Amino acid sequence: MSLQKVSEAQYVLQRVQPALLGLMDGSVSTLAPLFAAAGLTHQAHKAFFVGLAASLGAGISMGLAEALSDDGKVTGRGSPISRGIITGVATAIGGMLHTLPFLVDNITMALHLAYGVVAFELVAIAMIRYKFMKSPL
Repeated sequence: MSLQKVSEAQYVLQRVQPALLGLMDGSVSTLAPLFAAAGLTHQAHKAFFVGLAASLGAGISMGLAEALSDDGKVTGRGSPISRGIITGVATAIGGMLHTLPFLVDNITMALHLAYGVVAFELVAIAMIRYKFMKSPL
């Protein structure tokens, strides 16, 4: 039983936490450039490309930051390469989820869809934190 708990704790520390970090950062850090581009250009496809660039840039930045933060030996956080990949990919996904609605030509519809996706992202993050981190909703 205690081996399973250690294994579960390691899974949360080495996989869930980096993914959650990435999802949260991607969801938040890409909102400003994406919605600013939509508001300034009034063109959904231009906003999409800004969101795409912001998501990929944030993913690379967060992935490198996590991979270079520590070697995992002292903290037990696991392989820095694995954590970096997980965090980077999750960050890019977190940014792209609310960017995808801007593939719709109608800027008003794209914005409304993106608002809904952001709400979904926030609920999903809260649920992941509740399930794995035992955080209150």
